[in-house]
Amino acid sequence: MNDEFVKLKNDLERLIEDLNEQEFFDDGQVLVIGCSTSETIGGHIGKSSSDQAAKVIYEQISKLAKEKNLHLLIQGCEHINRALTTERHTMEQLGLEEVSVVPHKHAGGSLSEYTYHHLEVPVVVDSVTADLGIDIGQTLIGMHLKRVAIPVRTSVKTVGEANVTIARTRPKLIGGPRAHYKS
Repeated sequence: MNDEFVKLKNDLERLIEDLNEQEFFDDGQVLVIGCSTSETIGGHIGKSSSDQAAKVIYEQISKLAKEKNLHLLIQGCEHINRALTTERHTMEQLGLEEVSVVPHKHAGGSLSEYTYHHLEVPVVVDSVTADLGIDIGQTLIGMHLKRVAIPVRTSVKTVGEANVTIARTRPKLIGGPRAHYKS
C-alpha cells in the first residue's frame, strides 16, 4: 500500500478512535457514509475515482459497523440520485424502498460500487432517515439524516485530502417556553 493510502487508513482509524472516545455510536443506530474517493486523493469530486481508496475506506467503515452493530448505508453520487447501498437485511429491518440500479464508478461512485460488490446480499435503496452521518469530501449527506442534525467536532478534520463533516441527530424540541425536555 503506498503512502497516500496508508495516510487515508491512519486518518480513518484516528477519526473512529476520536468518535469512540466521544461515545458517538450506539448499538443499532443507522449510519450514513458519503464519500468522494476523488477528494480523498486530492482530486475533484467525481473526477478521479479511486478503487484503492474505496477499498481502504470500506474496510475501516465496515469493521466499525460490525463492532458497533450499526446499520451501514453508503450514499452514492448525484448520478443515482444519492441512493444508498446496504445489506438486504438492513433494508428489510428499516422498511426501506429498494431501487433498481447497480452503482459503478461513474454513476454511484467508487465506494458505492466497492460496497455493492462486498456485501453479502447488496441492495440499493432510495432514502433513509439516519441517526448518524459521516461525510468525507462534501458529498452532501444531509438529505438522509433525521430533521435535527447536530455537528460533531473531532480532532480529525480531513480523511486523506478530503474535508470530513460528522453529524448526529436529536429529536425536535417542541412546545415552546413552557415545555420541559429530556436531557
